[in-house]
Amino acid sequence: MKKHLNTLFVTTQGAYLRRDGETIAVIVEKTPRLRLPIHTIGSIVCFGRVSCSPAAMRLCGERSVAISFLSEHGRFMGRVEGRISGNVLLRREQYRRADNPDAAALIAITIVAAKIANNRTVLQRALRDHPDNPHTGEIRTAVQRIQLLLRELKQALPLQTLRGLEGDAARSYFHTFDHLITAQEGDFFLHSRNRRPPLDNMNALLSFIYTLLVLDVSAALQAVGLDPAVGYLHRDRPGRPGLALDLMEEFRAFLGDRLALSLVNLRQVQASGFRKTESGGVLMDGATRKKVIVAYQKRKQEEIRHPFLGEKVTVGLLPHIQALLLGRYLRGDLDAYPPFIWK
Repeated sequence: MKKHLNTLFVTTQGAYLRRDGETIAVIVEKTPRLRLPIHTIGSIVCFGRVSCSPAAMRLCGERSVAISFLSEHGRFMGRVEGRISGNVLLRREQYRRADNPDAAALIAITIVAAKIANNRTVLQRALRDHPDNPHTGEIRTAVQRIQLLLRELKQALPLQTLRGLEGDAARSYFHTFDHLITAQEGDFFLHSRNRRPPLDNMNALLSFIYTLLVLDVSAALQAVGLDPAVGYLHRDRPGRPGLALDLMEEFRAFLGDRLALSLVNLRQVQASGFRKTESGGVLMDGATRKKVIVAYQKRKQEEIRHPFLGEKVTVGLLPHIQALLLGRYLRGDLDAYPPFIWK
């Protein structure tokens, strides 16, 4: 159990939430592990086999404390709320800002800046960890190019310009990404980013990890009460989770790209787990997908210090914390949205 931003995250499997007067008690194997006064809780998020007594749900409903239920791996299952909820007001504010290009750009610029900064950090760490890399000069050039693009984000910019800068930074980053692959280079390479379908093993691996990540981010947004479909950087499109794709940009390099590189460079996945279809696309087999999912879930259990909160949090809770911070910004509790910037 961990409390961040007045949200109680219950991740212990088999935990049971019950009412104890004006508090919520968390019981594990018949032993009370935590008690929190209901007035100190903004919401509760339960992962996996976590149950809740009717009395506890009633208390939460009466005090407008929403309870969200997710699978153990983070897939959103449902949400229990009382009769009066601020979520409709939150979503209306989300939609209003999405319809206002200037307001949308204020949010989008922080997300783009975080994405570009995290891309730069991945490249800088590669230089630090592999000083003997024969492509050091090209990596340094990409870092310098990305640094210049970051400086342009210090001023207000329209959405179209932001999207252009984000695209330029992505091209510089992925143009160099192939030099970060230090093992199995003949089987895993990335000459350019391609998808729908991915045309090589590395792109197939990245696309699958990004799919896992967008599911986690969508679940986090739903748990907060935001609409994953209406974003700021990504345009509205039927069936596309625009806001989830926005928020995911902050985690692509830190979680997705680093995991893919680790799996390849440590030879935890091999070319034999990929096959090319008649259409030219590349697919992973079931055993490889399982390896990737296990590694992804293990990575989510690692702890880091959150750059804004200053608290230790598990990587798996980062999308939830960023969704909460975005919600607080939209409600007016924060002057600006603080994106996740890896340091």
